[in-house]
Amino acid sequence: MVLSTTKLDKLKQEFQHLQAAFEQYKAKGLKLDMTRGKPSPEQLNLSNEMLSLPGKDHYKDSNGTDCRNYGVLDGLTEAKDFFAEYMGVLPSEVIIGGNSSLALMHNTLVYAMLYGYVESEKPWAKQEKIKFLCPVPGYDRHFSVCEKLGIEMIPVAMNEEGPDMDQVKSLVAQDSTIKGMWCVPQYSNPTGVTYSDSVVETFASMQVAAPDFKIMWDNAYAVHHLNDEAIKVLNLLNTCKKVGNPHRVFMFGSTSKISIAGAGIAVVTASEQNIAWYKQNLSIQTIGHDKINQLRHLHFFKDLAGLKKHMHQHAAILKPKFDKVQSILSKKLNDLDIASWSKPKGGYFISLDVSEGCAKRVVELAAEAGVKMTSAGATFPYKNDPRDCNIRIAPSLPSLDEIEKAMEVLCVCIKLAAIEKYA
Repeated sequence: MVLSTTKLDKLKQEFQHLQAAFEQYKAKGLKLDMTRGKPSPEQLNLSNEMLSLPGKDHYKDSNGTDCRNYGVLDGLTEAKDFFAEYMGVLPSEVIIGGNSSLALMHNTLVYAMLYGYVESEKPWAKQEKIKFLCPVPGYDRHFSVCEKLGIEMIPVAMNEEGPDMDQVKSLVAQDSTIKGMWCVPQYSNPTGVTYSDSVVETFASMQVAAPDFKIMWDNAYAVHHLNDEAIKVLNLLNTCKKVGNPHRVFMFGSTSKISIAGAGIAVVTASEQNIAWYKQNLSIQTIGHDKINQLRHLHFFKDLAGLKKHMHQHAAILKPKFDKVQSILSKKLNDLDIASWSKPKGGYFISLDVSEGCAKRVVELAAEAGVKMTSAGATFPYKNDPRDCNIRIAPSLPSLDEIEKAMEVLCVCIKLAAIEKYA
């Protein structure tokens, strides 16, 4: 973004008004939080019926399994059938986990570090260097897992179809220390981009130097549509199987933003070989996950149609919040060339780019005025946004009134930071 002299002059004319507005916001003692994509209380209320399920006398599944007891490491048969349909795979390619898909992703990489994958010459921790490709802007918790495990991260640019696949293909074909890649293929965090069929097909068929290269396919927002248009992403596991690379991907999902965020169900899907590898390692860690919770979810949703109906209720709560953010950004910033932002059709975030070199200052100013935003740089590996321009907006938790106040403050801060930079 390049700020013209005319538009800079227009901003300067607003300076005194902006300063006064900023001081007024500070005086109000606002405490508004736009940092994380948590479901709102209204969304959580949609699943309150689950708190009384499955009921005191309903602790067995249709196979007669006593869900109160130990065992069934990979999940109830009914739960595997349900989530196989949800993920678009076979039940034999599914393991049901606890409440957190992030925990399953963490396990998958920790197991690789400790034991190596089936194709690995030796455990990753005993290899000289391990690298991962990371689409940017991206999900900060993915990056934290890599950083904690000592996996070197290489940023990859995103475009409207997904990651820059020319860059990806070039990197993975030449460097055998590049062992994997993070992906949020549908309504990406934070841009909202959904990967095109071409991108998915390239992932499945591209040449890789590392025989144990794995794609971590975090399909967290598979049914999180904001509109009636249900955008879908091509199934990577099935595509990999078609082209003869069935072991290339681990796919993850969960109900954490569907049912009860702290008590959802997570799932990992992969080839039967990879599922057997994961299950073997999991058997040392646990005797089995919460089967009562699996049963509770089955009683509540009944089938995939029930889950999709439930998601329409979520959309009715979320869409007005996303619309409010879009409306205020457009009204306050559209004609100034100091900000651009994504217009997602689903997911939980909006990606905002401000003037280069201004993101940290915008977040700092907003905090002074009582509005907490995700830290500038959080959407990049090592929290290093080289252009210092990206800010993630999370509209889900605050009320509409709180969003309106927060966005009004944020727009003032964006303008003040731009004046400081260019004046």
